[in-house]
Amino acid sequence: MIRVALVHTVKDYQGIRPPFGPGKQHPELTRLGGGSSSEPPNPVYAAVRQALAALGLDAEAFGSEAWNPLGALVDRGQRVVLKPNFIRHWNPSAEGTLESVVTHASILRAIADYALLAVGPDGSVVIAEAPQQDCSFATLARRIGLPELQAFYAEQLGRELGVIDLRREEVSTRDGVIVERRPLPGDPAGYRVVDLGARSFFQGAGLDPQRFRGADYDPAPTSEHHRDGRNEYLLSETVLSADLVVNLPKLKTHKKTGTTLALQNLVGINGDKNWLPHHCVGPVAEGGDEYPGQRPLDRWRTRGAEHAKRWLRRGRGIGMVRLLRRLEFRVRGDGFIRAGNWHGNRTTWRMALDLNRCLYYSGVDGLQLDAPAPVRTVLTLLDGIVAGEGEGPLAPRDRPLGALVASTDPVAVDLVALRLMGFDEERIPKIREAMLDPGPRITSVRKTSDVEVALVQGESCRTVALDAVPCERPFEPHPGWKGHIERKAS
Repeated sequence: MIRVALVHTVKDYQGIRPPFGPGKQHPELTRLGGGSSSEPPNPVYAAVRQALAALGLDAEAFGSEAWNPLGALVDRGQRVVLKPNFIRHWNPSAEGTLESVVTHASILRAIADYALLAVGPDGSVVIAEAPQQDCSFATLARRIGLPELQAFYAEQLGRELGVIDLRREEVSTRDGVIVERRPLPGDPAGYRVVDLGARSFFQGAGLDPQRFRGADYDPAPTSEHHRDGRNEYLLSETVLSADLVVNLPKLKTHKKTGTTLALQNLVGINGDKNWLPHHCVGPVAEGGDEYPGQRPLDRWRTRGAEHAKRWLRRGRGIGMVRLLRRLEFRVRGDGFIRAGNWHGNRTTWRMALDLNRCLYYSGVDGLQLDAPAPVRTVLTLLDGIVAGEGEGPLAPRDRPLGALVASTDPVAVDLVALRLMGFDEERIPKIREAMLDPGPRITSVRKTSDVEVALVQGESCRTVALDAVPCERPFEPHPGWKGHIERKAS
């Protein structure tokens, strides 16, 4: 059985302020020197602690000064990477806040404490993420309290908590059009090209690489790295060389794959997101998955967008394209399906599963796809305190949920999250196909009955089956997924 911890806790982060301390001196923290009874109560920190305990990590020592939950996953002197969801520094939704878009820093504080406890003074812990191109990393860090968190570790504990923006470029946009590009230092450890070749989820899919479209205006890199037997990704060496990766996704909907959760969060370990196929241009009838049907308006839009991208990558026509984007928004609104933002997208879920296979089967010595099981341990802790529904992952509506989900199996985490959301795994390709996949497998889950849930409510913890996880109210899907993701009433 694959164990998952589900902790029900507060449904907001009210009263929790940087540096997000525990609010009490838990016995194990005396060795770290952090925590004080003078700090305000921090139920989120307590929930993270409960989740690690419910997984059974270092169970015999729980409650004592010797408890070291992450010590079961990483040794002293080793390196830990915390991988949050820092996709963007704002939420344009009138009913949403940044809290439903990114992983909250109170989660980072708690897991960083236990990581530092595990690796000791000779080890290292860093936060590493590649947000969307138009994210101002500095603005995001300031808004969520990262500078105060780093200052606490440096000044109070004499420890460094590194923060790395894995991107090589940041852009500014207006009306959805790039108007400025700024080079970034990127990963100080560099990048590694990982080629899955025929072991990619794109193998045998029947998708035309010439139709692949990525995260920028030039489609050539996207197609070039996924053709002629290649399926290549440019991944962070800091992440791939880590001894333990802690995946810290946000619980929210997603326009291209239905949900974000654990599997999707690995999009942020890339150095160049234009190597990532996001959709296939054109309608389904022509081999694309950009939009459903064959309405003339959608076809004209695609042709116009393809022409506009040729101008834009040469730095021409920026003002005219901005004007056309504003006109389109006034005429059509923002609710029409475009760029593969619907349930018929056959591309993005394959890319997401490829990235998981790259991480789970990459060791210090490179890719080991013939290994009988993953060569890397990844702990996932999903932030569902304030979740996101509707226009995720960029503009969700806040959905107070009060849940943390944890496991060393990403699909098991996602299955529990789907029960909370009221969604059906059989209708979400990236989860359904991960369970059916012949290998190299990224999950031990082959059927839902393989998952057992340690359900924590208050001070009680009981083990239940996956189907016993309650959904208090189904989430609203992204508009392109409505009617195609919901769990049917039994």
